[in-house]
Amino acid sequence: MLYTIIHKLGKPASAEVFTDNQLHQYIREAFSMAEDEHQSLTERVQNTEPPVYCLMATVKEAKGILGKDISGFSDPYCLLTILEDEKESKTRRSRSKPRKAVVKDAVSDEEVYTTETKKQTLNPIWNQTFVLEFEETDGASFHMEMWDRDEEVSLAQKLEEIRTNFHGLRRMIKDAKKLKGQDDFLGNIVLRLKDLHCTEDNWYVLEPRTETYPDRGQCHLQLKFTHKERDGTLSAGRSAYVNYCGILQQFVQSHISKQQGSGPWKGDLCGEGQTLLELYATQNDLSPFLQDLAKWVAYSKLYQSLEVDSSLLLQQLTSIEYHWHQQELPYQQKQELGDSLHGFLQYGLCLVAKYRDIFPPTQDANPRLHTLLRILSQICKTRAFQKLNPAQFDLHDEVNDAVHCGTQEWFSIKKGLHQPMTKDMTETVSALSRLIGEVQEDIKHNKDSWNRVFVSAVQVDVFTIVYQKLDSLLAGEVRDTLNQLEGKMEQSLANGLFPLYLSLQAIHKDKAFLQKSVKLLELTNFHEGFREALPYWLNKAFSTTQDRVERAVQVDQLQPLQSGMVPIKHSSSAVDLVACVQPICQLWEQLSWPDPEEAFMLMVKLTEDVCKIVVNYCRILKERVRELSENSDHSSAVNKLCVVVNDLEHLRSVLTRLPQQLNWAALRERTRHVIGDPQFHNVLPSQLQHAQGVLSREIRSALETVGRKLNSDIETYVRSMSTRRRLPSKSTEDAVVPLMKYLEKELQYMNENLVQENFNSLLTPLWTNSIRTLYQVATQQKQEGGLMVFCQRLQYTLQCLEQCFYAEGNGLPLETLHTDDYKTLKSHLTHNSLNCQQLIEKFLDRKVWEQKVYSGEKYGAVTLIASYRRSDLRLRVEVLNAANLLPMDSNGSSDPFVQLCLEPRHVFPEVEPRTTQIKNCDLNPLFDEAFEFMVSVEQCQAAGACLVVTVLDYDTLRTDDFEGEAFLALRAVPGVGGGPGHQPDPSPAQIRLPLTHPKPNDDSILKLLESRRGEREAQVFVKKRRQREKQSQEEKQ
Repeated sequence: MLYTIIHKLGKPASAEVFTDNQLHQYIREAFSMAEDEHQSLTERVQNTEPPVYCLMATVKEAKGILGKDISGFSDPYCLLTILEDEKESKTRRSRSKPRKAVVKDAVSDEEVYTTETKKQTLNPIWNQTFVLEFEETDGASFHMEMWDRDEEVSLAQKLEEIRTNFHGLRRMIKDAKKLKGQDDFLGNIVLRLKDLHCTEDNWYVLEPRTETYPDRGQCHLQLKFTHKERDGTLSAGRSAYVNYCGILQQFVQSHISKQQGSGPWKGDLCGEGQTLLELYATQNDLSPFLQDLAKWVAYSKLYQSLEVDSSLLLQQLTSIEYHWHQQELPYQQKQELGDSLHGFLQYGLCLVAKYRDIFPPTQDANPRLHTLLRILSQICKTRAFQKLNPAQFDLHDEVNDAVHCGTQEWFSIKKGLHQPMTKDMTETVSALSRLIGEVQEDIKHNKDSWNRVFVSAVQVDVFTIVYQKLDSLLAGEVRDTLNQLEGKMEQSLANGLFPLYLSLQAIHKDKAFLQKSVKLLELTNFHEGFREALPYWLNKAFSTTQDRVERAVQVDQLQPLQSGMVPIKHSSSAVDLVACVQPICQLWEQLSWPDPEEAFMLMVKLTEDVCKIVVNYCRILKERVRELSENSDHSSAVNKLCVVVNDLEHLRSVLTRLPQQLNWAALRERTRHVIGDPQFHNVLPSQLQHAQGVLSREIRSALETVGRKLNSDIETYVRSMSTRRRLPSKSTEDAVVPLMKYLEKELQYMNENLVQENFNSLLTPLWTNSIRTLYQVATQQKQEGGLMVFCQRLQYTLQCLEQCFYAEGNGLPLETLHTDDYKTLKSHLTHNSLNCQQLIEKFLDRKVWEQKVYSGEKYGAVTLIASYRRSDLRLRVEVLNAANLLPMDSNGSSDPFVQLCLEPRHVFPEVEPRTTQIKNCDLNPLFDEAFEFMVSVEQCQAAGACLVVTVLDYDTLRTDDFEGEAFLALRAVPGVGGGPGHQPDPSPAQIRLPLTHPKPNDDSILKLLESRRGEREAQVFVKKRRQREKQSQEEKQ
């Protein structure tokens, strides 16, 4: 290197220029030389023979040169030489005589180098190299002249050129003026040597000697300073290539040692190092191929010992592949390249086998692994490797084998690290669990990280390779351990096996990511080895959940969790219970037991455990509310009971969702071929229904307890209204206020503190009991004075209760409120609230309705023609006939007549009854008699207004016999209906009325009227109706 510095030629490629002292200082540091040692070597080098300085010039090609021939083309050739100061001055002195030749006149022919002549072209290609020697760069210039060679041609050839190219005539005339055999000047290039870099590769403009043709084209030159006859005593017989390799490796090692801790070396050297390498390579004429080869050999060796960026090797491989077909390497360098490529392949495969340790699954390491694999792939693809390594080498198989061996070695190391410290079975299970955890993590890293790298770089599915290998190795370890546990199972061992089972399950599920079908995996039926531990897992889940539930109830104060816009009406233990039961449901998902029949039995057991926990929760919650209510007032106890009801209701909703949480539908599909539908639906739903039944009973029991308190208070308020002394003191509205205030307060509290479903469940029996209480109070009162006022009060109370329980549609629906008991009570109170006249009207209205619906003529019929004339306020009734009367006399006949009476009497007080003539011995008498009654429209339209038609059998000595009666509503008579004002007289209507007989003691209104003994009008009406009942032929009820 000292020789290179002393005899350096040209400028370095870098922009920064270094002095000789800087270069010497760099060498001392790179080779760790002492000052005296360096000085001694420098003096030794200065005493050696200097080299011959040379400029290696390669004329590549030219473009756009002048066409000097008559054809428009030229026959170019080039002259090359180096002119030093003395020759250049001689040339300048000779310019007094204008001549274009420069090189020919300046030096001897031996110092001028000539290229080949290219025929008839304006873009010649030479690719010729010449080595030009010189003594010093100062004052020396490189000269290249391009000429068009002029050769003698025959007259016939000239004439042919003129004929084919008329435009060449001017060129021919110009040629005629030249001397015979004189070449044409095309241009020249002059470069001062001291301005050149070590290597140049540029297009240069061809300069003219005159201004005749300034644009003469360009020429492509490659120039490089080299040495000849270097003193070889300093190299100890080593070739320049070997020296270059050693120098490069030394420079890189020195650079990396200075940059420790700054990351992998990326191929950059300091300016001094790059300058020295460039100078040495050019001076010794090392080709780019040899330089790249040296870099590959050096970098690939350094990669194995120092931190070198792997992408740097990839770049060198690309360069070697580029140069391979352009230049032939010497035999020794071929062997070196082949050995280096093969050696790096083997080293790279060793790294691949240990990829877990060398390339952890991180963002920084994955690119390094990817680049390494690409280098290995690129080596196998290069023509150099294929040429220099004839033996068959399949990288895919080699990587596959390396991963296999590496996985086996990795598993053996991990197995050794996790060996149990003692022979205790618990420690054995724990050690196996740790080993499986390592395997699970490794499979995850291979799937998520490394597999993408291997597939993209070398098309190797490393996940499949590793998974199959670890599946086989792990299955053997699991079998051995479980065989040792056979018959020795206990709770502590089972607890340790559960995480082991989950890890194996997760590993086995990863088989879904295998990219190709593989043989049956050895872990396929791994669950079979855990059958003995399964009952212990279920028992632990049940006992743990049961303990948590009991602790949750013990700390529960039975207070709603939250109130406000969205109130939470249940207490903390209900929430805790759901959270405690959730792990049992998760256990089903975690186990994912593969065998369908065993999975069904497992589901039965889990459902049974959940139901047991729920039932036990009901029991301990009742004990808790009893404990908290011992020293509290009644209101506080009711409040806690409401919270209990909400807790149980919340739990019931959770049980309803249990089939979805445990996914019974999916289990049904899995077990369809082994479990029949009847068995499936008879087992699981029945367990759930039993638990829900327990909850429903407990809810009903709690609601009944709350309801009993409310019913008792309601009954107290209702009975307080029946006190006789209070009747005149309070109005009906004032008497009901205490009850309604109580109900409003209590129902509002219940609505706020009970969930809607339970609130409605409380309202229904409360309404039923309220109706029953009202009915009992109403019917227990004696039928005497004050009953009507009391019933009016109860009727108003019923209306208020109905509005309260209906709550404008937010409470119970009307269909639920209007029960049969309600209708009976309402009818009873309605009738008992009416006065005597209103009851008579109700009685007559009922008789009219019965007349309309009565069918048949069991007692005969009577035919009338009726109409009402508003013009003179007259009701006209014509009795036409009677038919099919019953014989009342002993002779089998009757003496009938018809009696017409307008009822009720308080509406028609001044209207007397009318009677037809008697028809002797006639069961189908024809009367044909007309009667008129002076009555107003208002009377005819009054409530209960009707025409009572009575057919009697005349008896001289005894009371007339009763044939039957009929009722005709006056509103149905033509002319009565319609609004007030004048209306034309209507057409009379003929009406046939079947005769009826009253049923004795059948009418409740009559009984009610009969009870009102202090009212004369009622007693007169009842007496008349009782006489009719005595004469009736209907069977007594």
